Amino acid sequence: MKFAVIVFPGSNCDHDMYHAVKDVLKMEADLVWFEDCHLENYDAILLPGGFSYGDYLRSGAIAAASNCLQQIRTHAAEGKPILGVCNGFQILLEAGLLPGAMLPNQHLAFMCHQEKLSVANHTSMFTNQYEKNEIVQFPIAHGEGNYFCDGVTLNQLKQNNQIAFTYQNNPNGSAADIAGILNKQGNVLGMMPHPERAVEALLGSDDGLKVFQSMIMNGRVPYVANV
Repeated sequence: MKFAVIVFPGSNCDHDMYHAVKDVLKMEADLVWFEDCHLENYDAILLPGGFSYGDYLRSGAIAAASNCLQQIRTHAAEGKPILGVCNGFQILLEAGLLPGAMLPNQHLAFMCHQEKLSVANHTSMFTNQYEKNEIVQFPIAHGEGNYFCDGVTLNQLKQNNQIAFTYQNNPNGSAADIAGILNKQGNVLGMMPHPERAVEALLGSDDGLKVFQSMIMNGRVPYVANV
């Protein structure tokens, strides 16, 4: 399986994402500059965290208007798995690939620490290696991670099983404790916590490995690392 890690001006978690896939999981991966975005030969697309375009206008808004996102929309419609983490989640929201919006944290402070999450949907292509309601620990690092949507959208997310992860102790005020959501088709996941920073026990947790292993296995074939 071959992964594309999209790099925008201001991305700063791109190498973390690349390391998780390439060095830890031993999969093929490339860092893809947003202006050189040719994604036809990739099996999955990763949008990393950071501060694309310095978070000017709104977090993720300028990146969402790029030609690269036009390509990603096409691949999303075709069912290709797309994972957006932190700023990547914000970009997916701004691009309309996921519903809702991101607000500043409830207490208006940047947060950077470990958080416990519950796996709310363990059957998606991003979570099929977790148990139902499994408790995992990922780090967060954001100032605008307060997920918001209206009541109608929230009911739809619940009814369609689109809530992938929830916070155990909601750190930012997100609606319904939401830490990550899927699109209705199930092939786009946006989440604020960082699974790519939780792939080695030495760093505090390797619970994030299963996000990438789930993508690789996708419920069909065993994960075997390239050696």
